[in-house]
Amino acid sequence: MKILKSSEDYLETILVLHQQHGYVRSIDIANELSFSKASVSVAMKNLRENGYISMDSNGYITLEDKGLEIAQNVLEKHRLLTAALEKIGVSHEVATQDACLMEHVISDETFNALKNLKL
Repeated sequence: MKILKSSEDYLETILVLHQQHGYVRSIDIANELSFSKASVSVAMKNLRENGYISMDSNGYITLEDKGLEIAQNVLEKHRLLTAALEKIGVSHEVATQDACLMEHVISDETFNALKNLKL
């Protein structure tokens, strides 16, 4: 099943915020992405209903196995693409923005070939 780019971005953000702070709430995601709380709430409901995340009674979000797998994959792509772009002279800011776009469309074959370059 193909997951939407926006869902991948939410899952990646949840993973990064959890790595940084040890916990994630919807408000943290809204602040990080500069989205409204209502938009994030709708997205979290969809991710929860599709089994990508769970949320406890205090509003803390946890990635379920399939959500974690997607988030780790997207984050790995993001980091490698950012590094590759910086290596060829792209500024960090532009490399980060471009990597965020590319991480969703790059084929597994191309990504694996880039990984093998040991950038």
